[in-house]
Amino acid sequence: MAKFLSQDQINGKIKASDLITVMRCLGASPTPSEVDKHLLWHKIDRRAELDFSTFLNIMYRQMQQEDPQQEIRTAMAMIDRQKKGFIPVSELRAKLTKMGEKLSEEEVDDLLKEAKVGPNGIIKYEDFIRRITIPVTD
Repeated sequence: MAKFLSQDQINGKIKASDLITVMRCLGASPTPSEVDKHLLWHKIDRRAELDFSTFLNIMYRQMQQEDPQQEIRTAMAMIDRQKKGFIPVSELRAKLTKMGEKLSEEEVDDLLKEAKVGPNGIIKYEDFIRRITIPVTD
């Protein structure tokens, strides 16, 4: 990656207080407590700056711990108590609009467009997870 950047960019620094914003702009999804843990691990105060090399290490560690497919699979398994691999769309909709980071009805409709809903109103969630986590191409 460094071969695409100038020495000024490589030697630049960012404020630790801006770390969460920069990480999220680059596609990571750290929580504030995760950012605090990264800073603590590197012994960096929130008022300090970090160099590019440290930033790359933090980004790498964050990306290694993020696995959206596994996070979604875990949530789906909580709905699928019998471990059949299927969940009712009505229950999925209720969870997505009422729990965690609540989605609007329109956002849920958009997600469900990607699902193959069976005639009995259930979806096979492994297929659904694969469809909604496919990387977007430019």
